[in-house]
Amino acid sequence: MNHITVLRDEAVQLLALQPQSVVIDATYGAGGHAEVICSKLGKDGVYVGIDADKTAFENSFLHKMKSGPKFHLVNDNFANLKSILSSLHISKVDAILADLGWRTDQFQTGGKGFSFSSDEPLYMTYGDNESYLFNAHDIINSWAEEDIANVIYGYGEERYSRRIAKAIVLTRKKNKILTAKALADVVKAAVPASYAKGKTNPATKTFQALRIAVNDELKVLETFLSDAPGLLNENGTLAIITFHSLEDRQVKLAFRELVKTGNYTLVNKKPIIASREEIKENPRSRSAKIRLIQRIN
Repeated sequence: MNHITVLRDEAVQLLALQPQSVVIDATYGAGGHAEVICSKLGKDGVYVGIDADKTAFENSFLHKMKSGPKFHLVNDNFANLKSILSSLHISKVDAILADLGWRTDQFQTGGKGFSFSSDEPLYMTYGDNESYLFNAHDIINSWAEEDIANVIYGYGEERYSRRIAKAIVLTRKKNKILTAKALADVVKAAVPASYAKGKTNPATKTFQALRIAVNDELKVLETFLSDAPGLLNENGTLAIITFHSLEDRQVKLAFRELVKTGNYTLVNKKPIIASREEIKENPRSRSAKIRLIQRIN
């Protein structure tokens, strides 16, 4: 299945780019937004693409581009935006876009155990496994039942978190849970049959919770939200695409506090969502929301 970039044109259009704009694409992913952004920039423009997964830049269209903006591709976490820009000798930018979704091929064939049906090992790390303090395998096979339940409920808002955690601990007493598919099977067996037959895979929230915990996603987003607005030029725009309620709530509250300072204004009062046509073409877009804020002085 090929990756389809969510809200591809809408997000870039809202940034109101000029040919000379300096733009940060904080989550390069499959490069879908990058293509649209670079089509708006001239030779005096600057594009900076960031991704924690170094494989994101393999075969990037930017390497084949014969004309267009200056560009930099940076293998790093977007929480480090300030230091990244400092290393590039960039002090202020005109637009920042962060798409908090995931890349389809990374989840389906990345070897990290993100997909419910894969026999891949349980890592769920965006970057190199060696740089992480713990991964999903550690949580599932080593952490206490209460801690596992707290992770699944806190980061996945999973109502059956305690049943799932108990089932995980009982299963691992016999054999370690080594693959993503094995974990998904444990979750499916732990929840009520009616829940398991829902529209989404019953392990969706559990996998989301583990991914957030392993990659410390909410802390990363907190740091990004603290640093990114101050890097904008006057009239510069920060756009963030979220995919679940925890992220969206965090962005909404951070933007609300920024508006109170008098230095920023909301571009859109309510989040922008995907059209019916896009949702039909790409069901994953149904949960996507864009929120934007602009620096006014």
